[in-house]
Amino acid sequence: MRFRPSPRQLDYFIALAETLHFGKAAEKCHVSQPTLSSQFKLLEEQLGCTLLERGAGDISLTAAGERLLPLARQALESLDEIVAAAQAGQANLGGLIRLGVSPTFGPYFMPYLLPILKREFPDLELYIREDRPNLLEEGLAAGALDCIITPDVAPSGQLEERVLCHESVSLAVPRSHPLSGLEVIPVSLLRGEKLLSLSAGFRLHNDVQALARAAGADFLQDYEGTSLDALRQMASIGMGLALFPAAYIASEFRKEPDLLLKKVEGVPMQRTMYLVWRHGNSRAAHYEKLLSLAHQAVANMHVAGVEAAEG
Repeated sequence: MRFRPSPRQLDYFIALAETLHFGKAAEKCHVSQPTLSSQFKLLEEQLGCTLLERGAGDISLTAAGERLLPLARQALESLDEIVAAAQAGQANLGGLIRLGVSPTFGPYFMPYLLPILKREFPDLELYIREDRPNLLEEGLAAGALDCIITPDVAPSGQLEERVLCHESVSLAVPRSHPLSGLEVIPVSLLRGEKLLSLSAGFRLHNDVQALARAAGADFLQDYEGTSLDALRQMASIGMGLALFPAAYIASEFRKEPDLLLKKVEGVPMQRTMYLVWRHGNSRAAHYEKLLSLAHQAVANMHVAGVEAAEG
């Protein structure tokens, strides 16, 4: 008979991969360390490969472990989906949703979505992970996340993408800058200007690169911000010009008297936010309902430049 790992063995493997520590993994799985160790050793023996490299005082995933980890997560997710579909159904959106959100949108949107979810589904458990879009997409593909809210996702046969909203983007210019007197800046006048960006992995990083290419501006990779706040502070002291989305502007720019917001002529100054899940997921009806509630939340934001998609 062909060997199949048990769900508990996969739980132990995932916990070890995430903690890289037998004691912490055992605590996370609510079992004793000897139980976890013996079951994990049995898993390796039955699979016929080593999943963890045990060194002097530390452990790490082997190549086989790296390869099998996303499959283990997907296997457990499939089991979770069976239980969710059988027990919870549509009544509670499956009981648990692991939602990833972009940090350039989530902090300004989630305070509007969470009260709606609490009202409509009081027993729903919501796990929220805030991270760069590229890492959210990796987590979705690996089964660590159920769905994500992310900007400007590329169409894929592996994913279902639904438009959540359209959000305008503005260029921040210091009051002392020669271009500050223009309402709309011709793209040609940005030639030679210094453009600041979020670090790689953010969609705004790509947007600034595209603007720099179109304008002949300098893309400052040595001064990449780790957050919109850091970018705003760098722009305010004259380090360069920067792009900011409307929801962030509405929340944070009242604190920033030294920057003026401009549009750039001839350049698309908008991004699209999507709710995304894996194609063929048995919980698609749950995510469609979540999308409907998310549309309500966008409408409740009442932010100039943030427009809910129809649906």
